[in-house]
Amino acid sequence: MVALKPRAITPELVINTLKGTWSLAEQTPAHFTMVVVYRGLHCPICKNYLRELSRLADDFAEKGVNIIVLSSDTKERAQLASTEWDIENLTMGYGLTPEQSQAWGLHRSAGKGLTSIGIEEPTEFTEPGLYLIRPDHTLYWSNISTMPFARPHFKEVLGAVEFAVAKNYPARGELI
Repeated sequence: MVALKPRAITPELVINTLKGTWSLAEQTPAHFTMVVVYRGLHCPICKNYLRELSRLADDFAEKGVNIIVLSSDTKERAQLASTEWDIENLTMGYGLTPEQSQAWGLHRSAGKGLTSIGIEEPTEFTEPGLYLIRPDHTLYWSNISTMPFARPHFKEVLGAVEFAVAKNYPARGELI
C-alpha cells in the first residue's frame, strides 16, 4: 500500500460518474477538490454520511471546494445510492479499481454476503477515505479508514477549510 504524503502530487484519478467521465487533472477549484471514497450501496453508515455531505454541498462550493464521491460499486449500484439516498446533487463516481485504491493508499475488504439492511455486499470493495487536494494537485489532507465508523464530520471539515484558507495554513504530515 502506498502512503500519500501531504504537499506531494497525488496520483492520477480518472473515474466514471453518473454525469460522465471525471478527471482530477481537469479540476480547477478555487481552493480544494474533495474526494470522498465511500464503501458502497451496502453501507448504511455511508448513506447517512453522504446525506450530510449533500446538505452541505453548496456551503463547500461557496468555500471554493469541488466535490466528488466515489466507490468501487457498479454504475447501477451508484445510481441506486444516488437516487435512494437522495444525494443526486453530488457527483457520484463508480468503478474504483483495486489498482486505483492501492495508488491512493486505501484499504480493501472482501464482501461477506447480505448486510444488516438486506443488500448484498460486492465480492470486494474499498474502505472509506477523504482527501483535500489543492488546485496544483498536491495533497493537503487525508483521512483513511479500515472501517465504516468514526469518519470526519463534514461540518468540521468545512470549518477546517475556512480556517486553512483564511490563515494560509500549510499542509502537515509530510515527514512520513
